[in-house]
Amino acid sequence: MIRNAAPADVPVIHEMVRELAEYEKALHEARASEEQLREALFGERPAAYAHIAETEAGEVAGFALWFLNFSTWRGVHGIYLEDLYVRPSQRGGGHGKALLASLARICVERGYERLEWSVLDWNEPSIDFYRSLGAQPQDEWTVYRLTEGALVRLGTAE
Repeated sequence: MIRNAAPADVPVIHEMVRELAEYEKALHEARASEEQLREALFGERPAAYAHIAETEAGEVAGFALWFLNFSTWRGVHGIYLEDLYVRPSQRGGGHGKALLASLARICVERGYERLEWSVLDWNEPSIDFYRSLGAQPQDEWTVYRLTEGALVRLGTAE
């Protein structure tokens, strides 16, 4: 079962974000607090949204955290999937596909033309899964990022 996340889900979402960061060998980079997630998802001006995958017994199996983006070429919104995570004990049960299908459904219903996400190039199980759904890698694009010192230098340059 897939459902919209509720404020009471923030602790388990936070826990799974940390599990995902550990899997991606970057736990030291996962600094978001529960309060930051709560504000981003359920504050006065939500910046992101989340869906929860549950087992038949009501146990949280995974989550998808996403936000809207916009294509100037297409002239419409799309969804950028920031995190998709299914707990290892629940993998293979269809939760990941159900989470992605729920986001694809939102795109179709709202007229959004893209559902996009990033995957680490070494994460072959995820890459194989995404390809099995018909997702295509965008090899011609390279992601760039400004953080920490470089971000501050550019943001404070005169």
